[in-house]
Amino acid sequence: MTGPDTPAPFKLAYVPGVTPSKWVRIWNERSPGVPLELVQTPAADAAALVRARDVDAVLLRLPIDREGLHAIPLYTETTVVVVPKDHLVAAADEVSVDDIADDVVLHPLDDTLDWDRPPGKPALERPATTADAIELVAAGVGLLLVPQSLARLHHRRDLTFRPISGAPESGVALSWPEDETTDLMEQFIGIVRGRTVNSTRGRQQAPEKQVQEKVQEKKAPPKSKRPQPGGRKPQGGQRGAPKGGKRGKPRRRG
Repeated sequence: MTGPDTPAPFKLAYVPGVTPSKWVRIWNERSPGVPLELVQTPAADAAALVRARDVDAVLLRLPIDREGLHAIPLYTETTVVVVPKDHLVAAADEVSVDDIADDVVLHPLDDTLDWDRPPGKPALERPATTADAIELVAAGVGLLLVPQSLARLHHRRDLTFRPISGAPESGVALSWPEDETTDLMEQFIGIVRGRTVNSTRGRQQAPEKQVQEKVQEKKAPPKSKRPQPGGRKPQGGQRGAPKGGKRGKPRRRG
């Protein structure tokens, strides 16, 4: 149940394979009064979701159409090839695209790697999803190239994966509408960029704090222009003698 005084949640969407738990934990520590609501979304729908203002921000995979959106690249993932455990690739620590040139390589419709077609031989049909492609790899139909986090997400005991060189890599970014950089958005940007809790970079003061500072400035007493005691300089040529006074004659000795 939420009452009229309950603040609206900060809605954060994320695509499969991306793990926002660390950033959510830091958010809850720094902003316990504002709930952070997670929304999982398919990679193909991520940009449209934030453009429609259904969420405040989204953790998605690059590249995307950046028109109307900000996007801060966060990290780049290693690309791996998913194979059955008895495949020759499983015996190596790392392979290249040339090593799988004679294998059928699946190309799901929700592929997150930036290429027209993967290496190797094409399958007769493209699987609808990465999950469907994983099932086909387990059935011995072909191999699959994905970001490492997706290989872990769809882990099976009868499959394994190895890093592969010569393939595109998947970059993960934080994206939000170009014209809606709110204070809460700035706060989350600071979290993903690793700013400390005391950092004020890119953040605006709350209106209440600005008003308080202005009131304090008005209440502060003006600085006195009166010279400090003992600070008055004697008149030139008098050397401390009373005004209008005369010097006495020197006394004779003896």
